[in-house]
Amino acid sequence: MEFGFLVYLSKSWGLFYLLALFIAVLVYALRPANKKRFDEAANSIFDDQDKPCR
Repeated sequence: MEFGFLVYLSKSWGLFYLLALFIAVLVYALRPANKKRFDEAANSIFDDQDKPCR
């Protein structure tokens, strides 16, 4: 195998890998089933606590 071929292979498959990873993260983040979990995490900072986290 030549170095140029390995560079071509890594660039093309790397692009497809990162594109698939991006789509998977996007689907996970926008899934309606995760809405409650993400809303609770977003609003957790506003919970009334009288003492520090420790």
